[in-house]
Amino acid sequence: MKNKILLSIIVLCFGFIGCLKANGDSNQTNSKGGMMNYEINKSDEDWKNELTPEQYKILRQKGTEMAFTGALYKNQDKGKYVCAACGAVLFSSDTKYESGSGWPSFYQPVKEGVVDKQKDSSYGMERTEILCSKCGGHLGHVFNDGPRPTGLRYCINSASLKFQKE
Repeated sequence: MKNKILLSIIVLCFGFIGCLKANGDSNQTNSKGGMMNYEINKSDEDWKNELTPEQYKILRQKGTEMAFTGALYKNQDKGKYVCAACGAVLFSSDTKYESGSGWPSFYQPVKEGVVDKQKDSSYGMERTEILCSKCGGHLGHVFNDGPRPTGLRYCINSASLKFQKE
C-alpha cells in the first residue's frame, strides 16, 4: 500500500512539473536557438478581440483544425495567402499543392524569413512548427515529404490564413 501511495505521489509530481514546463515554454526560440522577437506584440486580450475564437485557438494557442474542414483546403484560385492575425504575406498559390493531408500545403513560403521554425515535441512527436515571423502566430508544421523543388510540405491551418485573390 505504501508503495502505491509513493508511486502516486511521484507520478503527480512529474505531472505537475510537466505542466509547469509547458507553461514556461511560451518563450519561443527560433531554429537557430535565439529568442524570437516579433514586430507585432499584443496582449492576449487584444488578440482575443481581433481574432475569431477558432483563429485565436490556432494562432495564439497552437491549436489545429480538423483535417479536410478548412475553408482554404480546396482553394485553387490564384493569389496570396496572408497571416490571419497580422496580414503578412506568407505563401503563394503558385506553391500550393494537393498533399492529401487535409490541410492547405505549400512547398515553400513566398520568400526566406517570412516564417520562423521552432522545434515541437508535443504529442510524443518531433516536428518543426511554423510561426509567422511578424507576429509569432502558429501556422502549422513543415515536413520533409513534399514535392520538388524543395522536398518540403508546409502543412498550414486554413484558419491561420486569409486569401487575397489576384
